[in-house]
Amino acid sequence: MYLTPEVKKDLFKKHGHSKSESDTGSPEAQIALFTFRINHLTDHLKKHKHDSASRLGLLKLVGKRRRLLDYLQKVEIGRYRAIIAELNIRK
Repeated sequence: MYLTPEVKKDLFKKHGHSKSESDTGSPEAQIALFTFRINHLTDHLKKHKHDSASRLGLLKLVGKRRRLLDYLQKVEIGRYRAIIAELNIRK
C-alpha cells in the first residue's frame, strides 16, 4: 500500500494549517494529500496507459484539489500562495 498511516501523519504534520498530526481537515492538509495521490496515480498511468478507471479517479482528484485551491485563494490569499509554493503546484 502506497499511502500508509505514517505517510498521512507526516503529510498532515508538514502541510497542515496548525502543523499538528490531527489537523486533517484544513484545506492545506487536504491539498497536500490530494497532491500526493495525484502524483502516485500519474506515475501509475505512465506504466498502465489503458487503465481508464484510474484515469477517471485522477481527473476527479484534480478537480477536488482545484476547488480547494480556489476556495483557499478566495478566503486567504497568503495561505494559498504558501501552499502553491510549498507543493510546487502550478495553475
